[in-house]
Amino acid sequence: MKTSQILLEKNVPCTKRDGTILYSDIYRPNQDGQFPVMLTRLPYSKDLPFYSHRYLDTNRLVENGYVVIIQDVRGRYKSEGEFFPFKYEAADGYDTVEWAAKLPYSSGKVGMFGLSYYGFTQLSAASERPPHLYAIFPAMTSHDSRNGLLFHNGAYELGLFETWVLESIVPDLLKRKHKNEKTYAEAMNSLAKSFNNISEWYRYSPINEWPPIKELGVADFFFELLQYNLEDDFWDKTGIAGKFEQINIPAYHAGGWYDCLLGSTIDNYIKIKKQAEDPKVKDNQKLIVGPWAHGDFSSLIGERSFGVHASENWIDLKEDLTNLHIRWFDYWLKNIDTDITGEAPVKIFVMGINEWRDEQEWPLARTIYTPYYFHSEGKANTRNGDGRLTVKKPADEPVDQFIYDPHHPVLTQGGGTLYDGINQVGPLDQRKVEERDDVLVYTSEPLEEALEVTGPVKVKLWAKTDAKDTDFTGKLVDVLPDGTAYNLTDGIIRARYRNGFIPEADLDGEVVEYEIDLWSTSNVFLPGHSIRIEVSSSNFPRFDINPNTGRTMKDSTEVKIAKQAIYHNEKYPSHVILPIIPAKK
Repeated sequence: MKTSQILLEKNVPCTKRDGTILYSDIYRPNQDGQFPVMLTRLPYSKDLPFYSHRYLDTNRLVENGYVVIIQDVRGRYKSEGEFFPFKYEAADGYDTVEWAAKLPYSSGKVGMFGLSYYGFTQLSAASERPPHLYAIFPAMTSHDSRNGLLFHNGAYELGLFETWVLESIVPDLLKRKHKNEKTYAEAMNSLAKSFNNISEWYRYSPINEWPPIKELGVADFFFELLQYNLEDDFWDKTGIAGKFEQINIPAYHAGGWYDCLLGSTIDNYIKIKKQAEDPKVKDNQKLIVGPWAHGDFSSLIGERSFGVHASENWIDLKEDLTNLHIRWFDYWLKNIDTDITGEAPVKIFVMGINEWRDEQEWPLARTIYTPYYFHSEGKANTRNGDGRLTVKKPADEPVDQFIYDPHHPVLTQGGGTLYDGINQVGPLDQRKVEERDDVLVYTSEPLEEALEVTGPVKVKLWAKTDAKDTDFTGKLVDVLPDGTAYNLTDGIIRARYRNGFIPEADLDGEVVEYEIDLWSTSNVFLPGHSIRIEVSSSNFPRFDINPNTGRTMKDSTEVKIAKQAIYHNEKYPSHVILPIIPAKK
């Protein structure tokens, strides 16, 4: 059934259990009858079609017989209340689903869709088990602010969070605060000036006095969130990391190899599938990962083009992203057999050969986890050094050393980023970064045959520092025959949080084993290409600068230069573990 006319109802009220009213725009077929509902709840304004239409064609959803509801979450735009990230989304989501199910033109079946924050609102609502929520499609989203959203293995996601609050959240808060046109214009002018100097503001410390927000007098949650330690139970209350077993509905998870939330997106798929109580739920979790960045489903990411079949408009030359949603929800909300449940549970884009491939699980069962060891004569600094990467274990080799100066951090060059800057996301040539003395570079010989790396990537590092606390970073790079070096995936570890959310004591010059989680990738290193690992101690402004003093940028301005030593010998065999996929015979 298709409709040619669409009705739009603006600012439809939904009263929450505490009396707060949230407002929605409702798009529905202009004809009699009851239809399933596709709901999204977002903090970016329901009035801006950019947020829903850039991701999905919501008009086409209605044309295919759905009621589409877009709601401003609590404290945002038209909705009442005070906004605090993630805090109210579980209860508000439950209430909204049940309200939507009872609308006179609703069939009683509700599905949810959306990416990023409005991917989280789906998972959060689902964890409360509203009776009328039948399926969700969470894309590029988180489940725990400590796991790749506000923090990343102990390091603060500085660029992401400062940019998000300043760019996406503050403007509406200023409008709600300033009813006078003149004072509002002055506040917005101040905000604009901050944006013009954002690269300098990233360097400001202490962050708990960050002037671009402090002086505007809004978004107090920004500073409150800085006060919580990673071990505090606050994070459990605002996330769903401990509630995966409560999600009892089918979910289609979408991610990108260059997405800032790739790690948690994959975790959502794995953990719901593993922990769900109902076998029907376990068997109906799906995952698709393209060569995409956060909210960017195009075929051109960073400095690489992956072909038109990589984009959301031509997925595997079969369908676009909107049609994939329609097939998913047609099955679960309309009982139409679209063959989607019979398809492989995992669909990934393999870079290098630029092909889509169906898989039965993640990680792939046929993976051979292979250590590639670091080697050098003590001069692995820069890509012109003597750092090597081989499958042979090291023997008695000298350490590699570098100086980490927090005043001069290694600058972020692409990757899974989300902050304000020019050409700052995705695969970018790393050669300029690799010219720095504080970047150790380990490179394999050019490959004689193609080698596929698909799955989770981890660096096992034995290191020593003269600092009380410090960071170590790792990056996997595909080096082309002409020397161009494209980043695939990267990670960071803060020494104090090397064993989880409970902080360790100050370091005291001991050799310590670290595991740097580089999340996941899928790439074929072609013949003539080389595998490269970069190791350093900063990746700024993606992550905050570790001052090496035992404190952080959050509440301190003091820094200390640190002497770092990376070991690769028989006792301390630093290496990267690559998920090698055997070639078909």
